[in-house]
Amino acid sequence: MRVCTPIAVRYGETDMMGVVYHANYLLYFEDARTAFLEAIGYPYRLIEEAGLMSPVLHFACDYGEPLRYGDAAVVRTRLVLARPTKATYAYEVFREGMDFDADKPLAQGRSTHCLVEKDTFKPVSMKKATPELYARYLEVVEPEA
Repeated sequence: MRVCTPIAVRYGETDMMGVVYHANYLLYFEDARTAFLEAIGYPYRLIEEAGLMSPVLHFACDYGEPLRYGDAAVVRTRLVLARPTKATYAYEVFREGMDFDADKPLAQGRSTHCLVEKDTFKPVSMKKATPELYARYLEVVEPEA
């Protein structure tokens, strides 16, 4: 399953070169991850209501062609790993109107997340703490070859 999240590049997200400052891609990916959770029917608020949080364990991004102020972009998100202890998302950034299959993404990233208890930050098994989320992950995961 791949979920597309629209992004409108705002002036305050750009740097002195007129391009999106690299750290703002983390915000775009976070918006895309929460949209992915909504699309699979398990919004992030359900994680919080269970007394849990989902911190980032790892983040990586490869930048190609830049986004600029006023660009309309799309972040295409998929889940590439679902384990009881962690989940990894893959993101591709395109300018609106680009062909997902034919065009090279402007940027590509990955983030890996776990679940922890809100009060103690103690890691928990997603399979035990949120079995419904884990089951949905297993339905939509697209492992890479």
